[in-house]
Amino acid sequence: MCLAVPGQILTADGDDPLMRQGRVDFGGIVKVVNLAYVPEAMPGHYVLVHAGFAIAVIDEAEALKTLASLESLSEFDVGEREA
Repeated sequence: MCLAVPGQILTADGDDPLMRQGRVDFGGIVKVVNLAYVPEAMPGHYVLVHAGFAIAVIDEAEALKTLASLESLSEFDVGEREA
C-alpha cells in the first residue's frame, strides 16, 4: 500500500524543471521535496507527497481534513483496546 501525505509549500527553488525543489510543511515537520511533477505548484499551495516527490496539487480544505485525520490517528493508543 502506498501513502501520500499532504503538506503546504513554504518555498520553491530551482530553474531546472526536473530539479525544482521546495520546502514543504507537514503540520510542523518541514522537509525538502522534489516538485518536478507539479510545475504549477507555488508557495502557499498544498501538495500530496509520496517518497519525496510532490505528485499533485490539492485543495486546501481537503489537505487540512486529511491532516486532521492523520493527527487523530497519532492519538490512538493500541494498548487501550476494549476486551
